[in-house]
Amino acid sequence: MPLDHTLSGRLERRLPIIVAVRLGQAESARTDGEERTYTDNISSRGARVYSVRSWQPGDAVQVTPRNEGPAFGKVVYCQMLPDDRYAIGVKFQDRQVTWSAVRKYDGLQIRLPAKSQSS
Repeated sequence: MPLDHTLSGRLERRLPIIVAVRLGQAESARTDGEERTYTDNISSRGARVYSVRSWQPGDAVQVTPRNEGPAFGKVVYCQMLPDDRYAIGVKFQDRQVTWSAVRKYDGLQIRLPAKSQSS
């Protein structure tokens, strides 16, 4: 069954990969406002990133994995989580990211275990 992009708004699937990153405002040249955090999932066009602060849709952010170049993007949503953290959706701008985790896992077929049916 083909993927209906109108339902998810995504052009490609997200990879459920945790990547340690630094998250900060894109306009800021300072690093003291950055937080060390991690992703929930990634693709070459976006990521879901955890944060300790609330972000607004449209905020310009910089997401930088360890030992890799930064990706610049915009926040598309900010969801408060039960543990007083936030999950933010970031859409990368201008170009697709080529982080090693995306390159390594992008072509793999990820199979989830089938749910057991209980009677």
